[in-house]
Amino acid sequence: MLVLLAGLMAVGCRVSAAIPLSLHIIGPGGRDIITGTLSYEVDVVNQSSSPVDDAIVTDILPGTAELVSATNQYAGGTGPQVNGTNVVFTIQRINGSGTVRLRLKILPSAVGPITNVVTLSIPMDDSIAATNVFTVRSTQLSIHDPAMAREGDTYYLFSSGPGIMFYTSPDMIHWRMGGRIFSDEPSWARSVAGRFDGREWAPDVSYHNGEYYLYYAVSAPGENSSAIGLAVNKTLNPSAPGYQWQDEGIVLRSIPNRDLWNAIDPNIIMDNDGTPWMDFGSFWGGIKLVKLAPDFKSLARPERWYSLAKQDRSVLVDDRSPGPAQIEGPFIFRKGDYYYLFVSMGLCCRGENSTYKIAVGRATDLRGPYLDKDGADMASGGGSILLAGDQNWAGQGGCSVYTLDGSDYVVFHGYEMADAGLQKLRIAKLGWDTNNWPVIDKNFLGNYKSLVVK
Repeated sequence: MLVLLAGLMAVGCRVSAAIPLSLHIIGPGGRDIITGTLSYEVDVVNQSSSPVDDAIVTDILPGTAELVSATNQYAGGTGPQVNGTNVVFTIQRINGSGTVRLRLKILPSAVGPITNVVTLSIPMDDSIAATNVFTVRSTQLSIHDPAMAREGDTYYLFSSGPGIMFYTSPDMIHWRMGGRIFSDEPSWARSVAGRFDGREWAPDVSYHNGEYYLYYAVSAPGENSSAIGLAVNKTLNPSAPGYQWQDEGIVLRSIPNRDLWNAIDPNIIMDNDGTPWMDFGSFWGGIKLVKLAPDFKSLARPERWYSLAKQDRSVLVDDRSPGPAQIEGPFIFRKGDYYYLFVSMGLCCRGENSTYKIAVGRATDLRGPYLDKDGADMASGGGSILLAGDQNWAGQGGCSVYTLDGSDYVVFHGYEMADAGLQKLRIAKLGWDTNNWPVIDKNFLGNYKSLVVK
């Protein structure tokens, strides 16, 4: 992650004899959970009782930071308008003793010092400026719900975040920020989830018929007003000819009071006949499976739904509530004669209080039943724990599984206790015991550390 080391270094503050205004930058104030973005405020304070008209505030962003969002919290203003790296707000009138509060969120794209300059100008008066300097350093990659693919000699890692963030690596250790899949949120997102905050969740990437299919979720915490969308690209390499993610819209949607399941955390798996299936789900009725049409973009007809895994949920729980059934993040991996269903149980996204753990079951038929080591059906609450939290990691989950160069790997995130519960990328090799159950290679996992590089 790009982590804040030094906060506010200098603030410009000027009071005009004729028009007493002051300008302040507040923050960035630490790390935003999930995204790696940095947030701060710009305040313009009118210290007189008389109004001030036509104030212009310009935030000159450094070239190593991308604007994620900017909002004006003050009535009587417009903006922002973005011109290159300049973010411009026009404040038509600042009332006497009023405070204009502008909120911005940026996504750094490189390590090192970043200088942010904000200027304030009004007609017939000099401008004033405020500056803050903060430093981002190389550290372990901080992401949620990683999905990985390889094209050529490059590994691509996709993560929950604004626009679906992605990173590239030659070795699965040194990661360079690549940017975002979407420059703006999907046009349909807010019609699905009214509380959607611009962060798409839990991507899954697969290769089909010469193209890459990236599935993702749009939702808001604690709701099943959700949808799984799809974006398609001919290549994962942003420098390659024809690189362009094309959003194909909604594949699957859940609606409160209609569906007792949640359309998030998609994963695509092919059966013996090459037919695509989507497993997905979170809380509510647990993990579901449905067949896709041959185009990979819609559901097959007639629709048939299968329940693969779930936790106990009282019939007295309001259907609109996620309830106590803490299960999500499915990923089906085929190995030998079995399909293995990996899920996350417990709670994510709570830093040191996270309780995520990875559980697994297996089936000879893609549609189930998926049984754990004791023969318990995951659709009836079963599931053998593969990896849980410990004294060093509060919780571990959100996994995907891959075979690369003859070895199997599980890719996931964990919340490190030594870093105040910050979520970080973790990768472990998978071994297989004499009964063909997956086993974490603890030595590999213990030695693995990702690194964000320039």
